[in-house]
Amino acid sequence: MPADQPRLKMLGICKSYPAVVANSDVDLTVMPGEIHAVLGENGAGKSTLMKIIYGVTRPDAGEMLWDGRQVRVRSPAAARKLGIGMVFQHFALFETLTVAENISLALDERVTPALLGPRIRSVSEAYGLPVDPNRHVHGLSVGERQRVEIVRCLLQSPRLLIMDEPTSVLTPQAVLKLFESLRRLAAEGCSILYISHKLDEIQALCGKATVLRAGRVSGCVDPRRETSRSLAEMMIGKELPTCHMAPRAPGEVRLAIRKLTLSAADPYGTDLQNINLELRSGEVVGIAGVSGNGQQELLKALSGEVPLTTPAAVQLEGRDAGLLNAAERRGLGLCFVPEERLGRGAVPDLSLADNALLTGYVPESGMGMVRNGLIQASAVREFARRVIDRFNVKCGDETSHAGSLSGGNLQKYIVGRETLLTPKVMVVAQPTWGVDVGASMLIRQAIIDLRDQGVAVLVVSEELDELFMMSDRIAVLADGRLSRAVPIAEASVDQIGLWMSGNFDADAIVADQGAGNHA
Repeated sequence: MPADQPRLKMLGICKSYPAVVANSDVDLTVMPGEIHAVLGENGAGKSTLMKIIYGVTRPDAGEMLWDGRQVRVRSPAAARKLGIGMVFQHFALFETLTVAENISLALDERVTPALLGPRIRSVSEAYGLPVDPNRHVHGLSVGERQRVEIVRCLLQSPRLLIMDEPTSVLTPQAVLKLFESLRRLAAEGCSILYISHKLDEIQALCGKATVLRAGRVSGCVDPRRETSRSLAEMMIGKELPTCHMAPRAPGEVRLAIRKLTLSAADPYGTDLQNINLELRSGEVVGIAGVSGNGQQELLKALSGEVPLTTPAAVQLEGRDAGLLNAAERRGLGLCFVPEERLGRGAVPDLSLADNALLTGYVPESGMGMVRNGLIQASAVREFARRVIDRFNVKCGDETSHAGSLSGGNLQKYIVGRETLLTPKVMVVAQPTWGVDVGASMLIRQAIIDLRDQGVAVLVVSEELDELFMMSDRIAVLADGRLSRAVPIAEASVDQIGLWMSGNFDADAIVADQGAGNHA
């Protein structure tokens, strides 16, 4: 193939759904060995275009050229035969199977999991994405599942690699290692289509960027010659919003964690060791840490999904809540945003309105969705419409299925749903995972607004920039231990990075301080 001939060329691609035009007359050209970004807001049509290339979705109009030859990609298997691989934003993994079993099912060649194991270890270690092939998926964190998807794709030696938000839940160190690997792949001639809302990543990695807005191409630029602000404004078509957080004194303790010790249910999980923390009304406390260091276990212990044996290990509004289940804790004013959008945050096959009912039925929320044991359908629909309007969720209406929304729009809906339930305590995991820069600011400001209304907010995130932007205090979870929470003005990225490695200073380890830690 001539060096100047495109590896992939999309011409006039159109795709419409009953409630939305996903792609309208989209052109895209990718050269051999090129790392090409596709940018756009949530719902701009990026994922739809990638699914068309990979054969998951068929276009209504337009043509696709592969190595200069017109092709019709009718299935992912056909795409893989051409040499196209894709890492999806939403994972397609069987929870009850091991990593090796999942990857074996996804490969076109027939290889037993036992024989595949050494290959998985070799590729994952070579690319800096360590994965244990014998672990069951249900015990993996979101970040670890992301690694499985990436390794599965790399095992196929693709000529075009599509990556949809591949670093959304990876650690900064893993991101740097992945970038090294992608540059190496590109140097070997592999083309890479890269979707990310992290504009600094785009500028560091990509030599070209196609920007989509409302399903159309709004520009094609060299991101290295642009600023993050100019790229963001090209995506959203207006000036980039900002967050505003004014100093304020916190109030009374709303959530207290006292000497919480918990053995992980999964043999590969992380045991929690003597966790202590006090969270007060009118403050945001951020918890940083590398995925797989006890975040899942802590979040389930707080939400009530995992029963505790000590009543006082978790206290809500001054009441011992350790033995209460998730519904009873919601009755005390706890609202919760899990890191897994589909399955835990929302049921994909239910409408947005029905998904609102799943957490808003509690009478104490004051939403009036259930009265005397009867569902008030009009109140449910009205609440869902309020969430959609307030958080600018791009969808048909409140009857749209949750699974039909883009990842970022579903995240906005879940955060909005919990926010509008008037919580007293809000626990949020990975609030802006896979969310575009404009929507990220909207979500962060909504969390800050909750804090200003007197809500006690706990945010668990791997995004240090995010935590420094919206936290009053910050702590680190490493190997099941929690550091003391320090005021954000006294913290530094270097210090937090050191703590994330588990190297707490002597006075940073919280141990046997029954009253918890506070500034």
